[in-house]
Amino acid sequence: MIHIDIVCVGKIRESYLKDAILEYSKRLSKYCNLSIIELTDEKLPIKLNDSLEQEIKQKESKAILSHIKKDSYVFALDLHGKSYSSEEFSEKLQNISHTNSHITFLIGGTLGMSKELLDSANELICFSKMTFPHPLIRVFLLEQLFRAFKIAGNESYHH
Repeated sequence: MIHIDIVCVGKIRESYLKDAILEYSKRLSKYCNLSIIELTDEKLPIKLNDSLEQEIKQKESKAILSHIKKDSYVFALDLHGKSYSSEEFSEKLQNISHTNSHITFLIGGTLGMSKELLDSANELICFSKMTFPHPLIRVFLLEQLFRAFKIAGNESYHH
């Protein structure tokens, strides 16, 4: 069974999002071993300059990097990443699972991830050119993972 890690910066505070994450995690347990690793986000000062922004991104990115398994295929969620249809995403995951037993998804903090971390990922993906709160993107990712497994198994859910 494939192992999927989701390494994300920031805690979920809203109970309705926690409930959705719990529900999709439960549904995914049939298809993969899932781990969600929540990292503490850096406090943002009221006045943020470029230097401070880079420093915060570096700290959060370093924390993310320390949780990536050595042989994992890494997707970083980024606005400049590739967009997939649900069917394409399912196919991509199936292809990766033939050569990798471990897939990691990275969701950065409010300011994003450092260039070095993004460059170290196997692939950048984007769910939308619109900006969404990171906790909501976590739910989107879990739902799309569940949908991808259902598509791959020709199971009804997708339609």
